[in-house]
Amino acid sequence: MRDLARSDHPLPAKGADAVGLVNVTKRFPGVVAVDDVSLTVRAGEVHVLLGENGAGKSTIVGMLAGLQEPDNGHLTVGGGRVRLTSPSGSLEAGISTVFQHGMLVPTLTVFENLVLGDTWWHRPPRALVERRIAELQRDFGLDVPLDALTGELSLGQQQQIEIARALLRDSTVLILDEATSMLTPAGADELGARMRLLAGRGLAVIFITHKLSEAYRFGDRISVLKQGQFAGEIPPEELRGQTEVDAVEHMVRLMFGTGSAAPASRRATRAPGPVRLAVDALRTEGGAEVLALRDISLEVREGEVLGVAGIDGNGQKQLAEALAGQRPITQGSVLLDGTDLGRASVAERRRRGLRYLTDDRLSEGSVGAFPVSENTVLKEIGAPPFWTAGFERPGRIAAHARDLISTYAVRTPGEATPIGHLSGGNIQKVLLGRELTGDARVVVFNKPTYGLDMQNITASRKRMREIAEDGRAVLLISTDLDELIELADRIAVIVEGRIRGTLDNDGSGEMRLRIGRLMVGDLEAAS
Repeated sequence: MRDLARSDHPLPAKGADAVGLVNVTKRFPGVVAVDDVSLTVRAGEVHVLLGENGAGKSTIVGMLAGLQEPDNGHLTVGGGRVRLTSPSGSLEAGISTVFQHGMLVPTLTVFENLVLGDTWWHRPPRALVERRIAELQRDFGLDVPLDALTGELSLGQQQQIEIARALLRDSTVLILDEATSMLTPAGADELGARMRLLAGRGLAVIFITHKLSEAYRFGDRISVLKQGQFAGEIPPEELRGQTEVDAVEHMVRLMFGTGSAAPASRRATRAPGPVRLAVDALRTEGGAEVLALRDISLEVREGEVLGVAGIDGNGQKQLAEALAGQRPITQGSVLLDGTDLGRASVAERRRRGLRYLTDDRLSEGSVGAFPVSENTVLKEIGAPPFWTAGFERPGRIAAHARDLISTYAVRTPGEATPIGHLSGGNIQKVLLGRELTGDARVVVFNKPTYGLDMQNITASRKRMREIAEDGRAVLLISTDLDELIELADRIAVIVEGRIRGTLDNDGSGEMRLRIGRLMVGDLEAAS
């Protein structure tokens, strides 16, 4: 543990380059996550990084934290070119990251967490840590009870411990990744004030958030990413000259703008039929890390695609699970063709025609070590024709799997191949075929193209079009606005567990802006 008085990373002068990206590109299979991005973070500023899901924020954080390396371009620290090949290398360069989901060990005391990773060949310097913590409590108002068990502290206190750990390491750059997502409004304001203090002392603070009001209130400079590219910046002098309303409108236009989906690319729609799925005033319980759903009401008609848009983590997963019967509802109703499914089991909902494709293909949707054949009937265990009098019929299961492989063009050596050996796109084909087996009336998709390459994205979207054209009702939950604009007849926006509004999709370039305004709380955008 280094003493601040002997810091290896003296704080640079306010306004000096602290850390940056120079023409950085990062690719993953099937996607360019960051595309030729250049930006500079300056000492003494709170630099807000904005962008919708998939914009590249997490990838940039990963590179600065030493978890990934750029494929092209380079990173800088203090204006000089660096290569960050590991988290320890990032820390040595003076960069500390506080991730959205804390990295503290809950069974250790606060003191033990603070010295975790320190040199192992001598005892932790308790007296030095106590002195330094007293300074941090005085200068920044941090609440750091050294002997408390970390897991028994509030989320806000745990976050303060992570900030204290960064300051004890003499960091010059502090990255706060979605740091307010689990905090109360008062806790978020406290963190905002603390960021101002840190920046005032000369640190460079990178603050990633989805809440535009926080970006305006806490930030000095705002950079916006869109689809992996740098979309624009609001510098301090311009930001301070704007009202919050004007600044939020500026941010929305940079984030959402006009999309790539043109009216000609949209699904050809027909007049929808009767209501298949009706949800009224649905509520679920929440918790410390689980968002509660509040008064969700929506309808999906035969032959219709209803899209659900929203920043990830606003209740989409909970909504999908509540409809599928995997999460209990505390209030409201779910009607399938007029029949209340409120107390029906997952299996009963499936038999009645409500099908669900999870966003977690490998961990939740399938058993990776099981063959493709077994995965095609996972939701039919014990039921005919694949089981008779409690006995499995391997021949029928294998034949069924071969038919599904052929129908959905699954690329696999055979039905006996473990499904975990297949690509994400081929796993998705197996799961889709499984859900469409039998009398499927309503199909709920949760981020169906997430993590797929472009070829499989195109194939998946084509399948969803065909499902609606066949007369089924589709509820499409997605964080990809272009996907929703391409496929959906109507788009509902979910924010903090509530439906904020539902828009008729006209496919115009303004749809992205209207959806974006609803995401940030502008209810007039629905008119």
